[in-house]
Amino acid sequence: MRPVFRGEAPGQYTRYQDAIGDLEECLGIYCSYCERRLPTSLAVEHVVPKSREPDRETDWENFLLGCTNCNSVKGKKLTNETDFLWPDKDNTFLAFEYQKGGFVKIARGISRTNRRKATEIVDLLGLDRHAADGWPAPRARDKRWQQREAIWEIAERCKARLERLGRAEDAFDLVLEAALGYGFFSVWMTVFRGDAEMSRRLVEAFKGTAADCFNGDGEALARPGGRT
Repeated sequence: MRPVFRGEAPGQYTRYQDAIGDLEECLGIYCSYCERRLPTSLAVEHVVPKSREPDRETDWENFLLGCTNCNSVKGKKLTNETDFLWPDKDNTFLAFEYQKGGFVKIARGISRTNRRKATEIVDLLGLDRHAADGWPAPRARDKRWQQREAIWEIAERCKARLERLGRAEDAFDLVLEAALGYGFFSVWMTVFRGDAEMSRRLVEAFKGTAADCFNGDGEALARPGGRT
């Protein structure tokens, strides 16, 4: 899950829906949870539900972007800022492993406390739903795992082409255009793991990625002030 930085509030909002344009400008047109690129159907997502804390209904610091699937699974379930790992507060990229085939797992090696918090947000959003045996079953209209699987294959092809083209500047640009066009930041970062140049460029290219969660080689770091 891509760690994000939304910055200072551009203004005050009478209705929370009015923040959608500013959020997309700050974070890009990607779901803050599943990372899909959605030019037209993202919604303002409240980290802490407005039903639980009505005074935060128009609070910029309580906003992320959510797709239909993540929003519908999350629904009105009670959340808080301490018992879950959140992409605007933690380096959530360190908490999850993305694997070929569209699978999402809790990362090995994280602390027991963070494992519990990571599991809470996966369950909250149904991020590990997959049609494979032994995995939580997705609903018919939930295509998140299929899209992760497809983008993984595209990223692998782009990686091979980058090497065939001799890692020329134009080749890097083509890979970035594909990554930004398809979304799924964590899939691209995983496929290109170990490639410092490409990883750094991906972090820089995806608008709103929290720069302090990665070093100059694109390797993930614990977020200052976060749990991961």
